[in-house]
Amino acid sequence: MLLHSLYVDLNSYFASAEQQLRPELRGKPVGVLPVMADTTCCIAASIDAKRFGIKTGTPVWQARKLCKDIVFVQARPAIYVELHHRIVAAVESCTPVSAVLSIDEMNCELMGRDREEARAVALGRQIKQAIYDQAGEVLHSSVGIAPNRFLAKTASNMQKPNGLTVIRQNELPECLYGLKLGALTGIGRATEQRLNQHGIRSVEQLCAASKDTLRHAWGSIEGERFYDKLRGEQIASPPTLRSSVGHSHVLAPELRDPVSALAVLHRLLHKAAMRLRHYGFCAGGVGLHLSYLQTHGSKPAHWSDQARFSPHADTQAFNQTLATLWQRRPPDPAPLLKVGVTLSHLIDQNQLTRDLFDSDNQHEELNHVLDRINQRYGPNTLYFGGAHNGRGAAPMRIAFSHVPELQVESDG
Repeated sequence: MLLHSLYVDLNSYFASAEQQLRPELRGKPVGVLPVMADTTCCIAASIDAKRFGIKTGTPVWQARKLCKDIVFVQARPAIYVELHHRIVAAVESCTPVSAVLSIDEMNCELMGRDREEARAVALGRQIKQAIYDQAGEVLHSSVGIAPNRFLAKTASNMQKPNGLTVIRQNELPECLYGLKLGALTGIGRATEQRLNQHGIRSVEQLCAASKDTLRHAWGSIEGERFYDKLRGEQIASPPTLRSSVGHSHVLAPELRDPVSALAVLHRLLHKAAMRLRHYGFCAGGVGLHLSYLQTHGSKPAHWSDQARFSPHADTQAFNQTLATLWQRRPPDPAPLLKVGVTLSHLIDQNQLTRDLFDSDNQHEELNHVLDRINQRYGPNTLYFGGAHNGRGAAPMRIAFSHVPELQVESDG
């Protein structure tokens, strides 16, 4: 079987982007933080920092303990998005990108003679050089080449940083035996526990399991799909349906009081509502999520609640729902650390049948004007008063598998 997929994974992307744009950071251990606060954690670590054991999720205090010379910088998501598009263009100058999987990962389906190993490897090296030439000389990438996308992604993780790995059909599945179960995409902590319950504790045992066993372990047909992916079969990805739109934010120390936190929540809600309308959806639910600062000897505290209603896309109505949820919250056990809001139960606005007496669309023109002005002049040009004290907070965030659209998610 020929090779079908070439997977490009940028190494330590956020930190490498900072080192590319700020040459004084090159060669230094760098940790990228969502906010400059000792109570937060790294959302990215440079290749140099990873050599000290620092990785995504490492708390600031622990990172300092592991490396006294680490340099912390605050994330600049809009810049990472702009650089992302330059990287995609660099890859596209070599071969078409069939799917952008996240801000630092993309897949290219190999065609024609590029499916031959020698040509595929040459193409992988060409892509690496194009990224250096067109996007930045410190933007290293790991390339994986394999019979399908799943194995190509697996290959891209097998040699980091700056690797190029080929998984050949005739080497399967033995070439995977040295990996841990959690190293395979699609096996998270909960799935690994279910596999353990079925006597599967290694990749070798996973590959030896029958289709029926894996179906039972997954509790769905995904187990059978996984069986085929491990063997290099080409499996069509099921369509991805957007189920929610939301934002969360780790509060800076000066914003951890209830009044400031609520203002930030309004800011998050307004951003989510603008995205919702941009995507052409209405929402039938709002969720509120709160996390509290862990005090000495205490366990982290979290609280969440949600409300359902007839689907709409009206920011003012969302504000009222948020106010109701906020009033429901119990007494704060500690200062607020992180707040989040989610618009859920989405429906395409073109498929929405409105009630004859429904007045939820009475602010439709107002929302339209707000969106147009904020897209043109910046997101804080017009806003509801509840977000006033939080308008400088909650900058753009980049979540896994979601590349923000600068048109509706920039910080102005």
